[in-house]
Amino acid sequence: MDINNFLKQKTFKLAVLSIGALILLLLVFKAGVFVGYKKASFSYSWGENYHRNFAGPRGGFLSDFGRGFEDKDFIGAHGTSGSIIKIDGSTLMIKGGDNVEKTILISDQTTIASRRKTIKAGDLKVDDRVVIIGSPNEQGQIEAKFIRLF
Repeated sequence: MDINNFLKQKTFKLAVLSIGALILLLLVFKAGVFVGYKKASFSYSWGENYHRNFAGPRGGFLSDFGRGFEDKDFIGAHGTSGSIIKIDGSTLMIKGGDNVEKTILISDQTTIASRRKTIKAGDLKVDDRVVIIGSPNEQGQIEAKFIRLF
């Protein structure tokens, strides 16, 4: 049998098309597994760092089952406030009113304000009182979007 005739046969073309579709389907499945793994990994890390991220109940929520949350030490879920205890480049250490230290990451997109003026990160000093609004990352650090100096 001639190879050119074999390549032109309808069954060969159908087989190649089927194998191509199967490979494409497997690649889509692999991409879905990858995305699912990343989402599960983030959720796990986020859950493990819940108290550092949001200062939720120290024993977790299961210890509060049946009781209310009235006496718990919740703070704002998207930030913190307190005094600056350490400045290291673009990282601040804040000690809040509950004596919990939090790591704050400052980026170029972070807005820092004092009264009505926008200031630079270099203008911040140890012992300054600040309020930070941002997003927690997987390590329990807060990526600051806005810092207000008091």
